[in-house]
Amino acid sequence: MNKLLALMAMLAATAASAAAPDAAKIEKTYTTTCAACHAAGIMGAPKVGDKAAWKPRVAKGRPALYTSAINGVKMMPPRGGNPGLKDDELKAIVDYMITKSN
Repeated sequence: MNKLLALMAMLAATAASAAAPDAAKIEKTYTTTCAACHAAGIMGAPKVGDKAAWKPRVAKGRPALYTSAINGVKMMPPRGGNPGLKDDELKAIVDYMITKSN
């Protein structure tokens, strides 16, 4: 029974790590796709690290931010202009920017 529980725990951990986007890939994608606007606050994009700019956005909830990233908002094109980004990658990048801004 203990071996079965250990195997189940190992499989769950493996599945979770396989589903989670790689942190280095997230940062690289942020740098190559999102930082062009979000590092400098171009066209009203909230600057990463600017707590005041992110506070009202975060208050709307992550699902709202994910929707904005996927569909585009104001001057930001859908998927930040990178149509190859998958939804889970975009969500991870949004989470990355929020974390860097709190």
